[in-house]
Amino acid sequence: MRALIDLQKKLFPDLLDIMQRRYNILHKIHLLEPIGRRSLSDNTDMAERLIRSEIDFLGNQGFIHVTSKGMHLTPEGNKVLEQLADFMKESAGLGTLERRVKEKLQLDHVIVLPGNSDDHDWVKQEMGKACVSYLRSILQSNQTVAVTGGTSMTAVAEMMTPLENAQNCMFVPARGGLGERVENQANSICAEMAKKANGKYRLLYVPDPIGEESYQSIIAEPSIIEILELIKASDVVIHGIGDAWTMAKRRKASQEVLDTITSRKAVSEAFGYYFNEDGDVVYKVRTVGLQLEDLAHTNCVIAIAGGESKATAIQSYFKQGKSNVLITDEAAAHRLLGDSSLLI
Repeated sequence: MRALIDLQKKLFPDLLDIMQRRYNILHKIHLLEPIGRRSLSDNTDMAERLIRSEIDFLGNQGFIHVTSKGMHLTPEGNKVLEQLADFMKESAGLGTLERRVKEKLQLDHVIVLPGNSDDHDWVKQEMGKACVSYLRSILQSNQTVAVTGGTSMTAVAEMMTPLENAQNCMFVPARGGLGERVENQANSICAEMAKKANGKYRLLYVPDPIGEESYQSIIAEPSIIEILELIKASDVVIHGIGDAWTMAKRRKASQEVLDTITSRKAVSEAFGYYFNEDGDVVYKVRTVGLQLEDLAHTNCVIAIAGGESKATAIQSYFKQGKSNVLITDEAAAHRLLGDSSLLI
């Protein structure tokens, strides 16, 4: 396919540009439907005049239907979108990006989505959708999936669909709540994922973070011991990677803690651990749930993080080598690889 794409770029450069533009429009409509022209213009960074002419063309071809509520794809439009997906991904160079990031971070699998989630929320939705697709390809019936909290995990839950080939899967929170918006907490996310996947779920009712005395008391409770054993035996773990300072603020960390992670040059956070650029743990929050060492017993650990601003955090975390799959976006991938001239 790569040779064919290179040949087309030489002989028909305008054709590929037009294909990519129209595919991008169809893709955004599919993701955000029903959507109006102005909103489509904002999400594709195209002028409304250009959007109007392309919408007329795509409508005449029978790929989209325009209603008073907005545009949506027709069955033919969805079919074209699906058939062109692999070709357009390769023509945009995302396949090459995936291979380079996989080699740099020494991972088993990498998925790179177009865009920059720092700028557009739909990119995070696409990462969530890609995670669901990957889960569908690896999950088997009666397996257990542990999930953390955060906005990336919320996107996975939003995009979850029934897992026909993985019946009766159990979804569990990897840790307690962060005391943040309930929809971004691990308990809420795993419950929504289970319902949409037609699976089962168990919840972990403990605060996060927690004091040492309370921690020792809680983990001695029989009901907590039971759910922790289930969590630590998970077949698949899905988690986000946070910027150290942002995560500390979300946890309402004390000024002392903020000073500590700053002085120790923490740049990333995952599972309550703070890492510096070399991947060393420089601070640990006491949490009930999965610990970093527990990941060694899990076959598949999927990290989801995107946006140019997250590149340093991603690289820092993966120096630990605890996760083997990364789902990210184009902007983060370019920054990770030092392709500053190609950043979106």
